[in-house]
Amino acid sequence: MMIYLDNAATSWPKAPGVTDAITRFMTDIGANPGRSGHRLSIEAARMVATVREQVAELLGAPDPLHVVFTLNVTHAINVALHSLLRPGNHVVTTSVEHNSMLRPLTALTKNGVEFTAVSCAPDGSLDPASIQAAIRPETVMIALTHASNVLGTRLPINSIGEIAREHGLLMLLDAASTAGCVPIDMMTDNIDLLAFTGHKALLGPTGTGGLILGPRVDPASIRPVFHGGTGSRSATETQPNMLPDLLECGTLNTAGLAGLGAALSWITTQGVNSIQQTCRAHTSALLKRLQANTGVTVYGPRDVGLRTATIAFNINGLSPSHAGQILDERYGILCRVGLHCAPRAHATAGTFPDGSIRFSAGIFTTSDEINAAADAVSCLAQETAQ
Repeated sequence: MMIYLDNAATSWPKAPGVTDAITRFMTDIGANPGRSGHRLSIEAARMVATVREQVAELLGAPDPLHVVFTLNVTHAINVALHSLLRPGNHVVTTSVEHNSMLRPLTALTKNGVEFTAVSCAPDGSLDPASIQAAIRPETVMIALTHASNVLGTRLPINSIGEIAREHGLLMLLDAASTAGCVPIDMMTDNIDLLAFTGHKALLGPTGTGGLILGPRVDPASIRPVFHGGTGSRSATETQPNMLPDLLECGTLNTAGLAGLGAALSWITTQGVNSIQQTCRAHTSALLKRLQANTGVTVYGPRDVGLRTATIAFNINGLSPSHAGQILDERYGILCRVGLHCAPRAHATAGTFPDGSIRFSAGIFTTSDEINAAADAVSCLAQETAQ
């Protein structure tokens, strides 16, 4: 028996049709989109354009050409920060960010960029007023995660986006934990830059993701991070100034995008709201069992409406690393333990430096698997207490 509860790291299994779409591309198309005029190149370009449109439709982006494909959400965040920030700029972020946000921001401090990480509550919740209080005259951006990859806590992005607009700031959202399982609309949610990854709740392959630029982002203010071939304006030795070519060069992961397109089609058919409700049911059931166990400490919000399906907890008296090993070897439960690439989030929750156990259910998780996982934790907690 194997129970996969590591969907916050990467989803598994993938959506139906993903493998077939990748195989079809590799066997029947295989050409480089936008680089040649023959039929296979044209078909590859048509496929990539369709996936841009699918992403834009799912996430409420007004212009598919402003969907820039990247390798993952970390790549997308780096492109956003390095292409828009200048020496003397200030960024407001939070204390529950993943290293995909914190490390590029820290690297940029060597170039004269400053940032303030606003403290969240121990359960990861954030009062928008604290974001407002951190804004300075030199602030140009609010950059934050949609939901903590450790605590599952969803941040109030709509209210924070309104604050960004009131102050003329851009808002960059890390949607790694939410795109595909939480409804997102860039325009309604006041998002200017949205970074997403294909391999988590979007149920697609690794090596896929993107950065979406909203209408408040002026392409003229962008300094490209990478320069190279785009298949467009080849006579010039400077990067084309139109999107997506301004930020997207070199051969794309076209096979991966074919798979992502199939995943997006499946998600659209199911409906994000329906997927969210299924994940909430699993989360509610698992939280109820874990919280009822006196030998277990659960972190994050108790209200499932304020969180994703990610649940962090510890078994009292047992290190997370040892617990994870036992869960795998004895019970066949695959989860993630440790700091989850988010040390500040663990410091916020009070679990630094050892971290926590993290269960993250997905759309394909079953109720029986949730019950079996809860039973396994109960057994371990009882053993440890003896």
